[in-house]
Amino acid sequence: MTTSFDGRSTTEDVLAGIDLSGTSVLVTGVSSGLGLETARAAATHGATVVGIARDLDKARRALEPLDDLDIEVVACELASLASVRAAADALVSRGEVFDVVIANAGVMNCPFGQTADGFETHFGTNHLGHFVLVNRIAPLIRDGGRVISLTSLAHHAADIDLDDPGFETESYSPFLAYGRSKTATVLFAVELDRRLRSKGVRGIAVQPGGIRTPLLRHTTPEVMQEMLQQVHSHRRTNGSHDGPPAVKTVEQGAATTVWAAFVAGAEEVGGRYCEDCHVAEVTESGSDGARPYAVDPERARALWAKSEELVGERF
Repeated sequence: MTTSFDGRSTTEDVLAGIDLSGTSVLVTGVSSGLGLETARAAATHGATVVGIARDLDKARRALEPLDDLDIEVVACELASLASVRAAADALVSRGEVFDVVIANAGVMNCPFGQTADGFETHFGTNHLGHFVLVNRIAPLIRDGGRVISLTSLAHHAADIDLDDPGFETESYSPFLAYGRSKTATVLFAVELDRRLRSKGVRGIAVQPGGIRTPLLRHTTPEVMQEMLQQVHSHRRTNGSHDGPPAVKTVEQGAATTVWAAFVAGAEEVGGRYCEDCHVAEVTESGSDGARPYAVDPERARALWAKSEELVGERF
């Protein structure tokens, strides 16, 4: 039985007294925000950390204060499958085994754009980039390991659209695109868990909460207004009167990640959606919890098949 934590808990609260020596962790997006804090927390408690970053110089500057910790940085642009494959191949070739892989990096509320491979920016970066990276390094994940896939409350905004993932027939909305990509990250965890649990590897979706990080750099006042309107509209439709989600510190935001990665029982969190350092309910309404479509096993299988088709690889 694990100690009880909540949305106010920090990474240090969760990892108090825990020695991660001998544990190897890969974290994407270590240049700032939650990824940087996750890497710091794990390494401070003894873990060996490999960080993935698009901009090596930026990541190294961010990590300078942590020079005494065992954190290495590897270049990888998640918006380019060529870059993802090259990084994955390099990791596989050196053969380092990972106990935990944390798919943390992402983009939010970007103007319409496409990745190097022609995918809508959010879907291509947040989902497909990690889909290829994690699957290509899956042989490196130790039996009994874990893969943490970061999602968002924004998944409440929309289910995935497998018929039009690139907004080719529908008007583009930055927040809608972000929400769909974050639904995809939950479904990825669900299907990955089903596929790998026979070797004890568990897929887990983590919703960190609202944190002011560089992820918000594309969130214009107009997009913020759209977000608030969608939230209020959804709550009226579902009869919810919950207040706005509390804004967390980065240390609080990363707490659920390290809780799911290192503290919670595997059977407790495997294939589940977690927030505020606990497994969340699946619910049609309210400001918390997972929407049913985001944890639907059939939707998860369908997304996996579509993702394989799009990237031209079978896993």
